[in-house]
Amino acid sequence: MTTEAFFERIKTQYENHLPFVAYRKPHVSKVQGVFQKNADLFFTEDYSEKGFVFAPFDNAQKTVIMPFEASEVHTTLYESSEDLQTSKFIETKESTDKAFHINLVNQGVEAIKKSAFKKVVLSRKEEVKLSDTNPIKIFKNLLNRYKSAFVYCWFHPKVGLWLGATPETLIKIEGKRFSIMALAGTQNYTGDLNVTWEDKEIQEQQFVTDFILDHIKPLSESFNTSAVETVKAGNLVHLKTMISAQLKDDVPLSSIINTIHPTPAVCGLPKQEAKEFILDQENYNREFYTGFLGELNFETKIAPRSGRRNIENRAYALTRNSTQLYVNLRCMQLKKGAAMIYVGGGITQSSDAEKEWQETVLKSLVIKSVI
Repeated sequence: MTTEAFFERIKTQYENHLPFVAYRKPHVSKVQGVFQKNADLFFTEDYSEKGFVFAPFDNAQKTVIMPFEASEVHTTLYESSEDLQTSKFIETKESTDKAFHINLVNQGVEAIKKSAFKKVVLSRKEEVKLSDTNPIKIFKNLLNRYKSAFVYCWFHPKVGLWLGATPETLIKIEGKRFSIMALAGTQNYTGDLNVTWEDKEIQEQQFVTDFILDHIKPLSESFNTSAVETVKAGNLVHLKTMISAQLKDDVPLSSIINTIHPTPAVCGLPKQEAKEFILDQENYNREFYTGFLGELNFETKIAPRSGRRNIENRAYALTRNSTQLYVNLRCMQLKKGAAMIYVGGGITQSSDAEKEWQETVLKSLVIKSVI
């Protein structure tokens, strides 16, 4: 489909109040779209379905799916440009937001000192009034600005309109091959990846890595952990570790997702105690922020390896189910002429509340730069 026709299809779908998602994976030019043929709201039962899923932070809530069997799928190639079409926006009540968030962080630190949990991720919602809430314009801005992120525009008339550019993969599974990203720690990018990390940020990232390893080992035949590296995401840098594994034959996808989500990178550790603190104290509903989204059980074709013995088999490609899910960070919800921007950070015993506030301000600039 031509680029013009693809974006016209998004416009028509949105105007007709029909569900759709348009998205681009990191470092590629192909943009894909899943366009649901009706306005029904579908939920996944056990992650055995095929389609595009959108899950909330609270794993006790249902995960929305746009099933392939009820949708059309189209793709196009989009060449990114440096042009951004932004509009004026007005921020609201920063002073009260700051006071509440600093108090919330201090509460979290006190709870950690009392051994309620080791780490908790605390967030806030910032409302920005917009002069133009055209989602296609903002989606194109995200595509142009964040080539190394998973960029998306998701809409369901019974749920809402969400956009984002997330740097974090939750899981990728192809057949029995599994990989997951442990991403934590944040600094402002100043033109150099050779940065110095404080003990708080190193510890925060290690918590995430250890949690994933502890929960993946029983499900895996073998696993491998990469060295920790500093990576850039927009105007920020983070610490990242990649963990890969070969899954056991009898492991259902639902058990992996339910074990991992929400990870310590977006919730805390231990998971249940941190989650209860978040739901009780944050004073707002995260909804799909720090949830996950992506392709569920897509069929992918894998060509056999070349070589003299495989000459006769080259025409026959293997078909495997592929699942690629991303954590819903650096995102916003468009609602009633405003953008709801969601930002947060990991809190440990050594966290400084003022610095944590500033980290959320830096993260909010990622999204504000495209609206």
